Amino acid sequence: MEIVNWKGIVESLLFAAGDEGLSIKQISQVLEIEEAYTQEILLQLTEDYANDLNRGITIVQFAGSYQLATKKENSAYLKKLVDSPTTTTLSQAALETLAIIAYKQPITRAEIEEIRGVKTERPIHTLAAKVLIKEVGRAEGTGRAILYGTTKEFLDYFGLRSIKELPPLPEKVDEDYIQEEADLFFEKFQETIDS
Repeated sequence: MEIVNWKGIVESLLFAAGDEGLSIKQISQVLEIEEAYTQEILLQLTEDYANDLNRGITIVQFAGSYQLATKKENSAYLKKLVDSPTTTTLSQAALETLAIIAYKQPITRAEIEEIRGVKTERPIHTLAAKVLIKEVGRAEGTGRAILYGTTKEFLDYFGLRSIKELPPLPEKVDEDYIQEEADLFFEKFQETIDS
């Protein structure tokens, strides 16, 4: 009989799920095992992380979803990384994602990806780490996807009192105009971040 490394599999599933996390039910369905056994695996894995001082991650539970997270005792180093001058610039993907969130909030990752036409997990993670966006709720319906919106820090970067002060989008869609406006928006944003 084959021995299955359930803890390793659960760890891989949580890593792959990222900040969306997974519920016990979701994990149980993938593993095709009872929820009680899944809960025991999660408990053992959580204890493994807590008892091993050489590990920098742990498992946390938010609103019924389990996800991998960094240990609190390492937060000072993570803050240095986020605040490091080498990480202050945003990629074009992050800037595009930020613009979409600013104008369409609250919005799910799937809706952002539909607009951009590409995956946005990494840009969203970057923007959240820089506290420019945050989770503002959950969408109705299957899966209850995370809704994203901008933060007070976003408003501060642009000198806005509220999101209503964003420049209006043109009513007539002119691709050249939109590209020019987007370039100007990104250029101003980059100057703000770099200064």
